[in-house]
Amino acid sequence: MTELNTGGFAAKTLDLPGWKHVYSGKVRDLYVPADESIREQLGQDCVLVVASDRISAYDHVLSSEIPDKGRILTQLSLWWFEQLGVEHHVLASTVAGGVPEAVEGRAMICKKLDMFPVECIARGYLTGSGLAEYKQSRTVCSIPLPEGLVDGSRLAEAIFTPSAKAEVGEHDENITFEAVVDAVGPDVADRLRELTLAIYTKAEEIARGRGIILADTKVEFGVDAASGVITLGDEVLTPDSSRFWDAASYEPGKAQPSFDKQYVRDWLTSAESGWDRASDAPPPALPADVVERTRARYVEAYEKLTGRTFA
Repeated sequence: MTELNTGGFAAKTLDLPGWKHVYSGKVRDLYVPADESIREQLGQDCVLVVASDRISAYDHVLSSEIPDKGRILTQLSLWWFEQLGVEHHVLASTVAGGVPEAVEGRAMICKKLDMFPVECIARGYLTGSGLAEYKQSRTVCSIPLPEGLVDGSRLAEAIFTPSAKAEVGEHDENITFEAVVDAVGPDVADRLRELTLAIYTKAEEIARGRGIILADTKVEFGVDAASGVITLGDEVLTPDSSRFWDAASYEPGKAQPSFDKQYVRDWLTSAESGWDRASDAPPPALPADVVERTRARYVEAYEKLTGRTFA
């Protein structure tokens, strides 16, 4: 195992035979084939995407990890790719398909995509940064919304509210659709909006049938160099990229408990943590009970959505 300092944090990366580490993000580590036979076996350029158990909050990667988090994110993404029926980047996810045994269950071999510099976000409910903008201007990403909406209000129809990708340690910035047009051109911008809203609409219906509200989600797309097709990449519809709420306890007008790292955020901003969010100091290590409850919440989201038991 080697340690690479990337974006202000130390990412521990595995030495995987046949693969070379090239990048670490907040959660995922990327590897490319070091052996030409891997490319030949798969028939195209590819990348090994390994989901770690790292967790981030408030633009910091924490020193504590959440056991099994990377496995849950990977398995849930794979399940959603099966449900959505859209072109996606996954080539293989098992040892038989070429995934190294050391990372089986938390890794996918994927098509190498030329990624668009846009976070594609669909919102069906008003909350988070969208709510903050709405309170000031009655808009979200300059899209006008009606008066009288509150935290958690369901929108009449889902809206496309993109953001600009930020470097590790920086915060994504909401942008207008016109800014997406400037970045990728009108035809691609229209297609990104169409795909994002179609994915959200289908996923929202599936989740609702399982007692979960999909409030919003972030997806990413790139171009498959071999085919020229706009392709869904990265993770999809996980607690790290989406807001999931329990439909049974949903109540507009207040913050909704979510199936994600809310326990982590709540503890970090509590007096108990002793951490000043406004300072440059890194967040402290998480207590064992916060780690355990956060893991349980991720497992619960996986099991409710898929109907499978997480082993």
